[in-house]
Amino acid sequence: MDPLEPRRIGATDLHVTSLGLGGAPLGGLSDSEGARGAVDTVKHGYDLGIRFFDTAPLYGRGKSERFYGDALRDYDRDSFVLSSKVGRVLNPNGEGGGDRAEPPPYDVAFDFSRDGVLRSIEESLERLGLDRLDVALIHDPDDHWRQAIGEAYPTLAELKSQGVVGAIGAGMNQWEMLARFAVEGDFDCFLLAGRYTLLDHSGLMALLPLCEAKRISVVLGGPYNSGVLASDLGPDTTYFYQQTPPDVLERAQRIKAVCDRHDTPLKAAALQFGMAHPAVAATIPGPRTPAEVEENVGMAGFDIPQDLWAELKAEGLIPERAPIPSG
Repeated sequence: MDPLEPRRIGATDLHVTSLGLGGAPLGGLSDSEGARGAVDTVKHGYDLGIRFFDTAPLYGRGKSERFYGDALRDYDRDSFVLSSKVGRVLNPNGEGGGDRAEPPPYDVAFDFSRDGVLRSIEESLERLGLDRLDVALIHDPDDHWRQAIGEAYPTLAELKSQGVVGAIGAGMNQWEMLARFAVEGDFDCFLLAGRYTLLDHSGLMALLPLCEAKRISVVLGGPYNSGVLASDLGPDTTYFYQQTPPDVLERAQRIKAVCDRHDTPLKAAALQFGMAHPAVAATIPGPRTPAEVEENVGMAGFDIPQDLWAELKAEGLIPERAPIPSG
């Protein structure tokens, strides 16, 4: 697959590369060396041809957005698509100060109100030092449906109609509420984290066909399922940020065995599997270093034999109806 293939977001004029760069891990980097590494990681992604960058106020309590801004403001603003999120605001708690790597501490609070959305976007742009967000996503409204659909969504729709943002959507670690958003709102894209991967196919049956029918582009977060599909599959690997259950680890090992028989890295299969679905516009693994960005680009473009996918289906490791890369 071509990791730099441009794909349209919904019915908008925005186009993203099929491989993007997720900013959550960068928020965990600290001190001046970590800050430099984060900026270098984003810059290296851009220099390799990645043109889709996703971040959020939650990631490092503002640090990820600061790092993205420090990296991306050197490039032509029209040459990349930037996504961030609303629904969590950062309230300074007054404890000390810091530099770009360690900004003043914040308390994170859910806020899906109109004022909260407007404040979130304004503060994101201030941290980024950029003139606009291209994509604004309602972030993890799991326990806040009523306010998310009643206040956050119409506020984002208004901002889109005014040209303040180019596309609107929601980003979650579940598919069920995204399907509800698809039915009850007019969205351009969803970020689905970890729910359409080699190990978790739960988004396939209901959400992805609905998105395809309504021209809602899906961005896949967590294609490595928080680490297990990018690991040596040892007992200490993580799946959804917890120790991998034995049955999931056993299934991952079976998938890797198939990959090994076809001389294909597990990471390559993990990245390319989700990108084959027609509803999916991009996948956004979260690298921490320039080397990891480079590896992701290589894995996303790795030439995988068709027989590998056929064997995974024959062994019941991926659904029979799951689209596969065409080669």
